[in-house]
Amino acid sequence: MTTHHDLVIEAEGLTKSFGTTKALQGVDLSVARGTVLGVLGPNGAGKTTAVRILATLLTADGGHARVAGHDVAHDAQRVRQSIGLTGQYASVDEDLTGRQNIVMIGRLLDLRAPAARQRAAELLEWFDLTDAADRPAKTYSGGMRRRLDLASSLVGRPEVIFLDEPTTGLDPSKREDMWNVIRSLVADGSTVLLTTQYLDEADALADEITVIDHGRVIAHDTPEGLKRIVGGQTLEVRPSDVTRLAETATILAAVSAAGAPEESRKGLLSVPVSDGDALSATVARLASAGIAVTEMSLHLPSLDEVFFTLTGRTSSDTTEEVA
Repeated sequence: MTTHHDLVIEAEGLTKSFGTTKALQGVDLSVARGTVLGVLGPNGAGKTTAVRILATLLTADGGHARVAGHDVAHDAQRVRQSIGLTGQYASVDEDLTGRQNIVMIGRLLDLRAPAARQRAAELLEWFDLTDAADRPAKTYSGGMRRRLDLASSLVGRPEVIFLDEPTTGLDPSKREDMWNVIRSLVADGSTVLLTTQYLDEADALADEITVIDHGRVIAHDTPEGLKRIVGGQTLEVRPSDVTRLAETATILAAVSAAGAPEESRKGLLSVPVSDGDALSATVARLASAGIAVTEMSLHLPSLDEVFFTLTGRTSSDTTEEVA
């Protein structure tokens, strides 16, 4: 069980308004040491506002927060010394080379020149930027700039890392590369708060997820716990012989209280079930009927379904972030 002393990020009752717009309305967040908290919500929900307050870039109107043991309002300098921040958009100096960008950050963090150059070389290699290290950042692709931005935020080996939609604009292969970097950071002992619009990203990386909508926390749990909000599981079966689809459907209907299954994709039948016993019962009935299958799975609802259940919107049905 996580205790108060295990928490590296603690926020209680954060409020923030911009004119008449209430960006945060009493947000609570907590992140245990060495874990990833995924913060989900549509654009405009207040995710970025919360990150900016925790990173000391904004002052909350109400509530309080501590990061790495330091109060964000009263000990902002200590907080900044403990964190790394990658925002939604790359913030590198485009007229400097990749290497110069990272060395500059190192020097600003009081590293001696040789140490700053060594750290730059390490990070450039880690983020697969060595070949482009001495090119101006303005010649980099969007994905390369994102990687350089994240590399720059890690120069000081921060205890806490804020990643505000870090894979925006990356192609699928580069997103996977970034995921591996995040996993490596956590394995090395860092604590990560990750905001994202990609529900598969939160599912892949987060130990716990907080869902924010209209400036309020509307759910908090593990990915598996959130999936149970939708209720039940789904059993999917694809018979090898499509001529036996109707027989397979009859068997699935017998193990589900929902009645006849749906053909979610051609030849693939799906039906909601209440528990895992339905899988073994289906296997036995199919074997007894001599029906071979090419695909069979039992799974919880997706985070997309959870997101829709909680917010009434899909992950792509969004508006602009207020701050």
